[in-house]
Amino acid sequence: MIINPRAGKNSKRLNTGEIIKAFRARDIECFEKTTTCCGDAAEIAKKYASAYDAIVCCGGDGTYNEVINGMMQAESRSPIIYLPYGSTNDFANTMGITKDPEKAAQMYVDNMINAFDVGKFNDRYFSYIASFGVGTEISYGTSQKVKNLLGHAAYIINGFVLHIIPILANLKPTHMIIEHDGETTEGDFYFGAIGNTNEISGIFKLDKCNIKMNDGLLEVLLVKDVNIMNIFSIFGKILSQNYTGDNIILFKTSKLKITADREVPWTLDGEYGGAYTEMEIEVQPKAINVVSPESRFL
Repeated sequence: MIINPRAGKNSKRLNTGEIIKAFRARDIECFEKTTTCCGDAAEIAKKYASAYDAIVCCGGDGTYNEVINGMMQAESRSPIIYLPYGSTNDFANTMGITKDPEKAAQMYVDNMINAFDVGKFNDRYFSYIASFGVGTEISYGTSQKVKNLLGHAAYIINGFVLHIIPILANLKPTHMIIEHDGETTEGDFYFGAIGNTNEISGIFKLDKCNIKMNDGLLEVLLVKDVNIMNIFSIFGKILSQNYTGDNIILFKTSKLKITADREVPWTLDGEYGGAYTEMEIEVQPKAINVVSPESRFL
């Protein structure tokens, strides 16, 4: 059981004793490991995945991302029981994954385990989203203290109140060449999201894309030709799931290569993922097993 004690709107609500009690009530013995720094969850998952029947992940999107990275490097990929105690929990919200330990433990006993695709970004992995551009820094630019205090509202306040003016004043595109499925697209892009999800930051929803979390495909959303006059219109269209027009590109693919004219900062599952000029992104079909309910996304 990998526990991030700093996750969530109010970390005190993560009652480790109650979680363990719920599992032991079903004859499941738990070995606890608490994270102390960035990267801990990945190392713990990598080290213990082969030795235990399952890995319990208690934390938010960032903790879950680390567990995925550790599991992808492990010799054996035991199923993951994800208890989403983070601020946003996009993946869990999409899949209807509960943070109730009683229900999660029972689902594991009932063998409610599903295979999910994972995205590979150069030499790292992401569970549901890799993104760049306008507003991308909102996720990793919001302090943990503010996340703990305000939860998901922290992203809205930090992003659309504190950052909107400087974002509009410093709109700068990145010239990119995007290659996929024998096609090449070149242009100046302000925002991009490549993922295996129907929800980005709890704000943008892609329901109309017929998304499946294990179909071997990634959804790619790109925004170009943005200016102060049309930015609200463009993001309004995205919010209303209207992906038409010359400014918005939406497609599915299993692999793409992106070449940029400068280093581009990326977020992976809401955390800073580094800056690159060349990115190779591809899906790893049904690479992990997660305890989860049946869903229209499977």
